[in-house]
Amino acid sequence: MARMNPNVLVETQGPVGLVTLNRPDALNALSLAMMEALVEALEAFDRDPAIRVIVLAGHEKAFAAGADIGDMAGAGVFEMYERNQFARWMRIKQIRKPIIAAVSGYCLGGGCELAMHCDLIVASESSRFGQPEINIGVMPGAGGTQRLTRAIGKFRAMEMVLTGRFITAHEAWQAGLVTRVVSKEQFLSEALRLAHELATKPPLALKLAKESVLKADETSLSEGLEYERKLFYMLFATSDQKEGMKAFLEKRKPDFTGQ
Repeated sequence: MARMNPNVLVETQGPVGLVTLNRPDALNALSLAMMEALVEALEAFDRDPAIRVIVLAGHEKAFAAGADIGDMAGAGVFEMYERNQFARWMRIKQIRKPIIAAVSGYCLGGGCELAMHCDLIVASESSRFGQPEINIGVMPGAGGTQRLTRAIGKFRAMEMVLTGRFITAHEAWQAGLVTRVVSKEQFLSEALRLAHELATKPPLALKLAKESVLKADETSLSEGLEYERKLFYMLFATSDQKEGMKAFLEKRKPDFTGQ
């Protein structure tokens, strides 16, 4: 049964939680109210033991076309500082379960930054990615200069940030920004299919594997390898590790319980 609020649609499909951005008339511009509703929905799914994977979707015309400029146009430095709007983005970073972005149409500015906060991106052929903040007198502020550079490299990121140029879904895939590109009709169904595939995996291992991959952006190789090994050893305390290896030896499908 879907639950609705003015800014997002939330529903469950077995072990998969689906959050859909719901401001189609504004191309899903990320207002402060929408961001708060989004974070609350993601955190609720992260706490729910029945949910193993989360899909974050937009609509066919837009995943999110950017921040809601009306929220910021007249603000001053100290008002922006006191607003502390990026605290919500830090809360998204703390979500432990895998998040798959289902992207179609415009994925720009804050929308591109939101997609990059996810762990996998399934994009329709109609998707357009960009960080066009330079065209309105500012620059990316929710991680665009940092995550984009890590995803596609300095020189391509520099072009996108300094010129505001959009790139196509296929350019994004070739650059390493998205996981896969599908037809416009399939972007949501493919994201959900992928989510259900991940949901068959051991939940604790999924969380720790996500944590370890994300650590690679923030540590040296030697520190990252040490961190990876510690998480690897920790999983030998789980029932799912015993079940997974036993099932492999017995040539059957494992039954993971998240214990």
